[in-house]
Amino acid sequence: MQKNKKKNPLINKILLVLLSLVVLVLIAFVVASKIYLSPVDKNNDTPIEFVVEKGSSKNAIATKLEKEGLIKNALFFKFYIKLNASKELYAGTYTLSKSMDVNEIIEVLNSNKSKENEGVTITFIEGKRITDYANKIAAALSMDSEEVLKYLDSKEFVDKQIEKYWFITDTVYDEKIYHPLEGYFFPDTYEFKKNATIDDIADKLLSTMGQKLEVYKDEIEVSGYTAHELITLASIIELEGASVSDRAGVAGVFYNRLNKGEPLGSDVTTYYGVKKDFSRDLSNNNLKACNGYNTRAESTCPIYGLPIGPICSPSLASISAAIEPEENDYYFFVADKNKKTYFSKTYSEHVKTVSNLKKEGLWYQY
Repeated sequence: MQKNKKKNPLINKILLVLLSLVVLVLIAFVVASKIYLSPVDKNNDTPIEFVVEKGSSKNAIATKLEKEGLIKNALFFKFYIKLNASKELYAGTYTLSKSMDVNEIIEVLNSNKSKENEGVTITFIEGKRITDYANKIAAALSMDSEEVLKYLDSKEFVDKQIEKYWFITDTVYDEKIYHPLEGYFFPDTYEFKKNATIDDIADKLLSTMGQKLEVYKDEIEVSGYTAHELITLASIIELEGASVSDRAGVAGVFYNRLNKGEPLGSDVTTYYGVKKDFSRDLSNNNLKACNGYNTRAESTCPIYGLPIGPICSPSLASISAAIEPEENDYYFFVADKNKKTYFSKTYSEHVKTVSNLKKEGLWYQY
């Protein structure tokens, strides 16, 4: 027969009191959280510059936040931040407001995105020349564009890149090349630190180009062309291919010409060779100009292969087209003003297409 165990009334009372205290503490914490974690003034979003000095403790930051009217209670903030021990509060100058709650303030101070570390965004557009990129860099760094270009062209700078990147060789030092690293900066939108240097920006663009080319490294090695030559071809495709979908076909045309030993006959190389932008038409003298780029100068100084170097920064689509062209039997192409490309096998077919486009008002004029 089992004996009934009697519970000690005193122990029960103690447990009940303790449980009540725990409940009261939890209720008090919830109420306090609602009060002290809320914004000081949710309707006041006036920006306040708040500085966290280097070496400041979390307690010191809490006291300063309360003093500047950004939080309601420093003591509660200190307790709350201990519960969020993984949240570091970094030194720097931040923009806060009284409309921010404690969690929002902590997130800002934890982001390490102080004014000192604010970044600058630069968009480098495909199909643009290194002179355009120098202008972009100069504007971002408040520098003179000529000085930036001079630095990017300098032997000291270029030597470093040759040593660092497998796809850049001393080929870029050919005396006929206008700018050694033309075409090697990969176009994209980049984020840089506020105190970035020319080296920081250039390195990012070059390393990105390296990452894009790495995917094709095996194909480049067996292609019969160097990385420099393929970037050169890609830069021409970039400006000649009216739409991304046509670029592999345009590449096929150029390869057909190269394999047959015919000049590429590309207007865009002539523009680059005479240092002219696309806002003006080419003159007869431009077409006959002798330089390392002009693939239209058949009667004066013909170029039967690729020009000496790239004429702009090509996109990934154009690089891909240069490395993986579409196989076709075309030798001519032309695009209308709506960016539709027409391919022809013979010169007579090409002339007829151009004539029809002009009659139909579809001829593209620079």
